Amino acid sequence: MRLNSGTPSLAIPGPSMMPPRVLAAMSQQMPNIYAGELVDVSDEVFERLPSLARTSGTPFVVISNGHGAWQMAICNTMARGDKVLVLESGRFALAWGEMATMSGIDVEVLPGTMTDPIDPAALQARLADDVDHEIKAVLCVQTDTATSVRNDIPAIRGAIDGAGHPALFMVDCIASLGCEEFEMDDWNVDITIAASQKGLMVPPGLAFCWASDKALAAYDRSDLHMSYVDWGQRLNAQAHYELYSGTPPISHLFALREAMNIIDEEGGLPAVWQRHAVLADAVRAAVETWASPDGVAFNISDPDARSNAVTTVKTGSIDAGRISEICADQTGVTLGLGIGDIGNAFRIGHMGYLNPHMLLGTLAAIEATLGAMGAVIGGSGIEAASAEIAKHLTV
Repeated sequence: MRLNSGTPSLAIPGPSMMPPRVLAAMSQQMPNIYAGELVDVSDEVFERLPSLARTSGTPFVVISNGHGAWQMAICNTMARGDKVLVLESGRFALAWGEMATMSGIDVEVLPGTMTDPIDPAALQARLADDVDHEIKAVLCVQTDTATSVRNDIPAIRGAIDGAGHPALFMVDCIASLGCEEFEMDDWNVDITIAASQKGLMVPPGLAFCWASDKALAAYDRSDLHMSYVDWGQRLNAQAHYELYSGTPPISHLFALREAMNIIDEEGGLPAVWQRHAVLADAVRAAVETWASPDGVAFNISDPDARSNAVTTVKTGSIDAGRISEICADQTGVTLGLGIGDIGNAFRIGHMGYLNPHMLLGTLAAIEATLGAMGAVIGGSGIEAASAEIAKHLTV
């Protein structure tokens, strides 16, 4: 007997499920790349990109995953031998730091854990000690996809300001843009990094780098310029395809325009953020209800530091790999595997194109799997999640 012959559901923390309208926008023959509709779409996308990061800053697009934007940020603002401070909070800020090291940057890590957000007080103390301002940039993530921690970006900015430090503030929003509240200008962020495949509901292949005027000014002292990701060439582009250092990402541009239309039709980013918060609360209600000794538990203990885009679930003595296998093979739901040094865990992605019935189906598949495995749980997570969603339904 097969139970999974219907439409499969992807509940990993990126790439996320694609809206049919986005997929349809991509399904067309290749156009003229020098004139016509593609040029109009490219111009429109660049005009609208700042609104996604809530900034008046300059947007850049890299045909890559998010790592390409990491590279762009480093190579256009840093000089060989500069020191940057990486704020550890899981896996991905460290990976950004490793890339910086390979680019000739002196990387210092402010230690963190796999279960806690960044400590702004520790950051302020470290920056206050840097009286000669050797640290040229502070790098962090808003949400770490591995741990599901959410860092308090305004508090981190406050720590930098509290120390009176001039370092550039760079924030990776790859897992959070379009899912979590983020205000680049209001929070005084100098560089924002994101990618297309998570909250923005577009297949992997586009990375974004928004730069403040302060970040653009750092270009002149940087000596790590690389042709493909160089800001100078893109800022001086004479034709639209030069904004991409070559042939434009044609299908992705049509997809991104449609995704931005969908966001606008929902009521703009504040409405999208609110939907993500409600659905994330439903996930958290389910996990909290399932919780039991040596069983299901949150990876992030502080409720205020849990992401609205992804939830990492520890499973104690329950085999998380087996949970994922049964969900994928028998229920049609693919969960994210635990990564990094978290241990026995799985991840639930709740980002982008998502509504209550899609989410409740994922949670039901998990609960059914836990039941089939004979796992001890504290109660019905589905009942708790449904009650959380019910608070926001209009009757």
